Amino acid sequence: GVNTGLISTAEVPFGGVKQSGLGREGGRQGIEDYVEVKYLCLGDIQK
Repeated sequence: GVNTGLISTAEVPFGGVKQSGLGREGGRQGIEDYVEVKYLCLGDIQK
């Protein structure tokens, strides 16, 4: 329901705007502030 406080799925971000809060929690949008994109190249892994 609307006032139960449950998140429907882990992929759906939630959060407020203006005085209700800043940003989003949950989903990819909620974790973007805490992660860093890295590149990993594995060469010749067939051996």
